[in-house]
Amino acid sequence: MRRVGRLRGRVPGSRLGLTLIEIIVVMTIIAVVSGMAIAGSMQLPSARLRRSATMIASAIKVAYTRATATSRDLRLVLDIDKQRIWLEESDSPMLVQTSGKYANGGAQAITEAEREAFAEGDKILKGPPIPKPRFEPIDTYGFGDVDGNKGGGKPLQSGIKFRAVQTTHDDTPRTSGRAYLYFWPGGRTERASIQLRIGDSEESARILTVMVSPLTGKVAVKSGPKELEVPTDDEHSSDRQDTGY
Repeated sequence: MRRVGRLRGRVPGSRLGLTLIEIIVVMTIIAVVSGMAIAGSMQLPSARLRRSATMIASAIKVAYTRATATSRDLRLVLDIDKQRIWLEESDSPMLVQTSGKYANGGAQAITEAEREAFAEGDKILKGPPIPKPRFEPIDTYGFGDVDGNKGGGKPLQSGIKFRAVQTTHDDTPRTSGRAYLYFWPGGRTERASIQLRIGDSEESARILTVMVSPLTGKVAVKSGPKELEVPTDDEHSSDRQDTGY
């Protein structure tokens, strides 16, 4: 009787397990979801790289406009070691000059390495020292001082690093310390190449370069590492000619 009761309790046509078609459907869904997750994880660093390049381009535009509006010299500070940027404004006019590895455009020394470089230079140069303009951080659009409490500057996106930075007054690209991009009243800046990368990658597909035109301040973001093209006296081109980066 118990056996008959169990048989009667079973629904006619019921079955256990999955059919082959159901298994295929489940596996297809798993494959699609996994593929979307993998694609998203690969696109995320690239999106962060583009956002970092856009942030730097925005800072350049802000500095270019503000220098003309306030009739003061500005500079964009790119801290290669801390992966941050911020804007500073000078208290007096200045000229940009190249002075070796720790050149900072003729402004007051900030880091210890810069102070040591200037101290060594003062021993070589003759005559009274020329006062250098002081630059102070500004809080425009959140670009403040990373060492103080004026907004903390702007960090690059997570996982994004500077690969190399070179401006006109630098003899060679900088890969550590701080790099400076200067802006003057009247609508003028320096030619510059700012390379960003995902982590420590050297793959061209994971590197973007922000190129800056000296006359218009125009910014172009290019794929891969792009070196700074500095015109020489032997060439017909010069900074007077806007190459339209």
